[in-house]
Amino acid sequence: MNDVTSFIASIENKTRQSDAITLLPLLEKVSDCKAYLSGNIICFGKYHYTYDSGREGDSALIAFSPRKQSLVVYIMPGFKTFELLLSKLGKHKLGKSCLYINKLSDINIEILEEIADLSIKLMKQKYRCEVT
Repeated sequence: MNDVTSFIASIENKTRQSDAITLLPLLEKVSDCKAYLSGNIICFGKYHYTYDSGREGDSALIAFSPRKQSLVVYIMPGFKTFELLLSKLGKHKLGKSCLYINKLSDINIEILEEIADLSIKLMKQKYRCEVT
């Protein structure tokens, strides 16, 4: 059993656990990347960034975390491009690059898949990305 599978199996909240089990293959499919664990975040792919200050690093192309309060999907380019899709998504909240979902049954999973797919395409256009 790999780290991601063990992590998901250890989630106490059964709704979060079930949602993570659903999201895992969906994000593997749209990212064309195998999932890996970074702390309590399930990540897919990597991209390299450089700030104007010269600081640089690597981050996940897309990721999610089944937190206690909500399921968080990390949409790295932010949400400006996705306003129309977000209006069709269902019940959610937004942070800078965080999509907060109480449970997957509150949203349209096909719209989430479309947002994830477009997010990954935007990231691949803008950054040097690695498929892992």
